[in-house]
Amino acid sequence: MTEHIPTERTRAALRRVVVKVGTSVLTAGTDRLNQPFMVDLARQVATLHEQQIDVLLVSSGAVAAGWERLDYPPRQRRKAASLTFRQMLAAVGQSRMMHLYEQFFGIYGLHVAQALLTKGDLNDRQRYLNARNALLQCLSYNVVPIINENDAVATGEVKLGDNDTLSAYVANLVDADLLVILSDIKGLYTADPRRDPAAQLIPVVSQIDEQIWQMAGGSGTHRGTGGMFTKIRAADLAVRSGTEVVITSGFEPNCLLRVALGELLGTRFRTTVSNLEARKRWLLAETVLPSRIVVDDGAARALITQGKSLLPAGITEVHGEFERGQTIRIYNQQGARLHAVSRSIAR
Repeated sequence: MTEHIPTERTRAALRRVVVKVGTSVLTAGTDRLNQPFMVDLARQVATLHEQQIDVLLVSSGAVAAGWERLDYPPRQRRKAASLTFRQMLAAVGQSRMMHLYEQFFGIYGLHVAQALLTKGDLNDRQRYLNARNALLQCLSYNVVPIINENDAVATGEVKLGDNDTLSAYVANLVDADLLVILSDIKGLYTADPRRDPAAQLIPVVSQIDEQIWQMAGGSGTHRGTGGMFTKIRAADLAVRSGTEVVITSGFEPNCLLRVALGELLGTRFRTTVSNLEARKRWLLAETVLPSRIVVDDGAARALITQGKSLLPAGITEVHGEFERGQTIRIYNQQGARLHAVSRSIAR
């Protein structure tokens, strides 16, 4: 039987939600935007607004919208051409997406705002604050921010690469209570349900451990850039910053409203920490870097239990490259990641 959290308690606790919708949901698995779905999504967001719940929408689909808008031009095969081709499609499609969202949300009396972000906007302290202030100002005027990565200019090292990760950054950015990732799959399964009929849906994840990562599997459909792995990565970042995460099917009737009311729809990732203050959120958001250091047991105890700074003498291994002032991941000698944010050592 489906469990419910008491409605009054849920409404009192829930004040801000980030919703991420992927290309596979926006197109319903086709090569065309599913406009009835977009209208229904606007309806659900409007209902949450009536309950005094802020909503921010992280929306994929710009490339698909551009491809549709240009009457499905031939896809490019060479890698270099493919990149610029997708950038062109994103530039065309983003305006198309916003035009539709403006129309559909307008049906329910809501205004929308476009926010295009890059990795640099979230890693630079001043740009991080600028983005945060702009989004919070939108919410204060009951404007729904619609956010996407700036695919027309973001490439290589300045690109996040998928909107699952971006949605976790946004949740971190605005102190969201809940991140809802709407997908074409019902949630996290014990195995790939498309290949294994015995696969079981996992309703609640209290800790993202190695077993959960193994269940994540590989990439998703050809229309999107993310699979379950990127969703688990997003959930990992969000729950560590105090935001609960739900991964569920966007095709479930009233999925967003049911999740907001506490129904265990899909897979819910619990968080055991409270919301961190803004400065710590910015540091935590930067920890999705490939570099890391290993410290001895004494340094690990000093960092975790005594709140002390890391000294060079406590470092036993250094992996990867990083610059002065960047944030890196810290592990103990047993291979466990320390859940404390520390600045890198600058020489």
